[in-house]
Amino acid sequence: MQDLLAHLLTLKAMSGAQAERAFSDVLTGQANEVQVGAMLALIAAREPTLEEIVAGARVMRAHATNTPIAEDLRESVIDTCGTGGAPKTFNISTAVAFVVAGARGERPVRVVKHGGRSRTGRGSAEVLAHLGVNIDAPPEVEGACLREIGVCFCFAVNHHPAMRYAAVPRKSLGFPTIFNLLGPLTNPAGATRQLMGVYDGTKVRMIAGALGALGSVDAMVVHGEDGMDEITTTGATRFARVRGGVVSEGVIEPGEYGIARATLDDLRVTTLDGAADVIRRVLGGERCAARGIVELNAAAALMVGGAAADMGVGVALARESIDSGRAAAALDGLIEISSRK
Repeated sequence: MQDLLAHLLTLKAMSGAQAERAFSDVLTGQANEVQVGAMLALIAAREPTLEEIVAGARVMRAHATNTPIAEDLRESVIDTCGTGGAPKTFNISTAVAFVVAGARGERPVRVVKHGGRSRTGRGSAEVLAHLGVNIDAPPEVEGACLREIGVCFCFAVNHHPAMRYAAVPRKSLGFPTIFNLLGPLTNPAGATRQLMGVYDGTKVRMIAGALGALGSVDAMVVHGEDGMDEITTTGATRFARVRGGVVSEGVIEPGEYGIARATLDDLRVTTLDGAADVIRRVLGGERCAARGIVELNAAAALMVGGAAADMGVGVALARESIDSGRAAAALDGLIEISSRK
């Protein structure tokens, strides 16, 4: 590790091989906490490269505890995990998971929602636990949830135990590191379809390229002009979509799909109770700004999942999922099945 740190001190990027070695040292405990912190800070000082991100994700995947997925389900699996680090709204991608699970499109889409705790105390893990989901369900129960109701939750700390070696340095640094980008790239079920929000708009195309290099069949990376790591309804959203290894870019405007513009204040929450309440109200069919942003993001997820031909069709499917009660039923089903003994 010392020679790699000397290389990083010049603010030069690591090659793919160097990065694989560095992340292997971190995730096997061969690098001490000082070395891990130094490595993360030096990468952050000049921004991570595509090669470093791909290498880091591959090493993390190799050390992960996987969720067992039957082969007949594998092609239908999608993740909606984002990087976090955006304005503090309710848990949009978490609500999206249930809307997607309840949708009835051209093909079924099953959601392996990967996530963890947040510095705010209102991350996907906290809000799902508050709603009654057993976030510590073992992998075989996760697989049962996926098969029976079309959605499961993979708590990141349970699936990436090797990340304990980086936990103290990450917390001590206090700023986003390359691991904030790697987490959403390491779905424990090996999802090859994904809607991923990022906190930095300059990284949209690069992360799409990384997903392509890691084997994604269809994935969309998004960043709202308001800073959200979601498709926003307060304005435009930049996206990059990778299909068959080819990256295309564009802009999404909510008005094009009949979604009313919102303000960040319409979407913000300040408590865990508030976040859980918004999710329940959206899934229960309340017509509000929160529902609009969930519908728009669910539409994109259904599109990359192969259930919708385009965003317009996806919005219609998302609305029907909510209005039919199936989205709310997916949450209730996850609460029930995840708690089975």
